[in-house]
Amino acid sequence: MALLLALLLALATGGACYGAYLCRSEARLPPDLAIALEVGATRTGAAGSLIDRLGMRYAPLVLRLMGPARVSRVRRRIDRAGNPGGLTLDRYAARRFVYGVTGTVGALVMLAAGQWILAPLMLAFAAFWVEVGIWTAVRARRNAIERTLPDFLDVLAVVVSAGLGFRQALDRTAEKYAGPWADELRITLRQMDMGVSRRQAFDDLRRRNDSEQVAMFVTALQQGEELGTPIVETLIAIANDMRRTDAQNARRKAARAVPKATTIVTMIMVPATLILIGATMFLGSGLLD
Repeated sequence: MALLLALLLALATGGACYGAYLCRSEARLPPDLAIALEVGATRTGAAGSLIDRLGMRYAPLVLRLMGPARVSRVRRRIDRAGNPGGLTLDRYAARRFVYGVTGTVGALVMLAAGQWILAPLMLAFAAFWVEVGIWTAVRARRNAIERTLPDFLDVLAVVVSAGLGFRQALDRTAEKYAGPWADELRITLRQMDMGVSRRQAFDDLRRRNDSEQVAMFVTALQQGEELGTPIVETLIAIANDMRRTDAQNARRKAARAVPKATTIVTMIMVPATLILIGATMFLGSGLLD
């Protein structure tokens, strides 16, 4: 057991030294990977840059092991997350490698030390830590977009009713907003500037976002265009539908919160209160004298 622990510590030390060597040396990376590392360098912290540099040379190996189908799914999730912290597909693969090696070595060390509970936690860290970050970013981005979208549609309807075309009104309104929804609109507008049809650009907008309200907006906009419905009426109707959906979701969340609160009170607070009352009565009865 002691020999195994010493071996694992030696491997960890060697890995740390190798990582320091990589950070100090000018590693020759493939051009696409070097560009990916440079693009995100200004949007992530020092720890993230260090992890990316340690694992970037192994990113192609991780991507090959993942396979084309899984790579495509990961790329869609990263797009829906809005590339948090400059995350790209190559940076994702680099972090999977670093976290995987770190978590596996940590699990072996925990097993050697007899920590049977911490070892599975280290393996879970190796397998899911990057995914947790992406999932959190997707959820935060979706919530931010759904909060912004109804008010944005109201402003867009006013601008269109003032006489501007839909394309110009969309551009003018997007300039006044900041955040993920404005970023998505700018991407859509640039696609149309490059010759992509409006329908295809908005289909791409729907695919990039894991949001029912964005899907509702794109579907209603395309249906209104096909049926010849005035764009102002379509925008106002979409905004009203989204507000009704938000109100229904809030009522559902409140309805789900009541049983949870009741469960907490029943299982934790009531027994604790009874124990406190019983202990007080016992201590006050003088039976210990």
